[in-house]
Amino acid sequence: MTTPVDPAIAAVAAAAAAAPPLTSLTPEQARARVAAGNSSCANGPDLRSVRDIRLPVADGQIGARVYTPHAAPRATFVYLHGGGWVTGDLDYSDELCRFLADRLAWTVVSVDYRLAPEHPFPTPVNDAYAAVQHVAATIAANGPLGVGGDSAGGNLAAACTLRARDEHGPRLDFQVLLYPVTDHDFTRASYQTHATAFPIGVAEMRWFWDHYLPDPERRDLPLASPLRAELAGLPPAHIVVAGHDPLRDEGVAYAERLRAAGVKASLAEYPSLTHGFFRLTGVVPAARAAVDDLIDALQLLTEDH
Repeated sequence: MTTPVDPAIAAVAAAAAAAPPLTSLTPEQARARVAAGNSSCANGPDLRSVRDIRLPVADGQIGARVYTPHAAPRATFVYLHGGGWVTGDLDYSDELCRFLADRLAWTVVSVDYRLAPEHPFPTPVNDAYAAVQHVAATIAANGPLGVGGDSAGGNLAAACTLRARDEHGPRLDFQVLLYPVTDHDFTRASYQTHATAFPIGVAEMRWFWDHYLPDPERRDLPLASPLRAELAGLPPAHIVVAGHDPLRDEGVAYAERLRAAGVKASLAEYPSLTHGFFRLTGVVPAARAAVDDLIDALQLLTEDH
C-alpha cells in the first residue's frame, strides 16, 4: 500500500493548487515562480566564506558560488542545482550547499550552468563538466572530489561522471544524486501512479524535456539519459528518491544498474515525500530531518578517503 503523502507537504500542495500550471508559463515566468519558492527553504548556517566567482566554459564564462567551511576542508564537491534544466540558479540550492559545507567540512562549488531553451542540450552538460574540470584544477585540494545535484542537476552530475570516465578527465571519488532525472521514459509505474503529483507530474516533465532536448530521438543519448549508459567504472554513489515522485522508479533503477555494474551505490527512499523535498526544509519537518540523513550518508560515502 502506498504511504500517504506527508501532511505538511499536502498543505503546501493545497496552497499551490490555485496557481496556473507550470506548462502554461513561459520559461521566464517559470523561473520567477521557482525563485519565489526559495522562501520555503530553511536558513542555512553561516560559513567561513561564501563568494561568487566566474568559471571559464568553451564560449565564455558562467557563474558559481564557493562555500568554504570553518573547519579545514575534507573534500571538494561540485553541486548542480535542479529546476528541469529550465529554471533554478545559485540561490535555488544555497541552503543545502551551506549545510553540506558546514556539517561535512566540504568546500562546495555550486554551478550556475546556462539554461534551456536558450541553451538546450548539450550546453548545460558542457557547462557542468567544464566546471568540474576547473574546480579539479584550481580549487580542489587534497581529499576526495565529488559531483552531485538534485533532479535535473542530478542528471547533469551523472553525465559528468560519464564524461570524466570516458574522456580521461578529473578523478571523481563520489557522486550524489537527489531524485535525479536518469531517463526520458514516461511509461514507468511511478510516472503512471504519480502522473499529476505535486510539484511535478508527467505534463511538467514533458515540458522540461521539450525545452531541454526537443528531438525525442536524441534523448536516448547517454549524456541525456544516463540510465542508458554503460555504468561500469563510475564513482560510488548515494541516491535519494521520494515515494510520491514520478521520477522515483528511474532513480531506483539507476542505483540497481550501478550495483549490477560493480559500482558501490547506496539508496535512500522517503515514501511520504515528493519530488523537490529538499527545497521545503523550512515548512516540512520531515524534509529538514532528511538533511540530517543525507549528512550521515555522505559521511559514510567518503569515509574511506
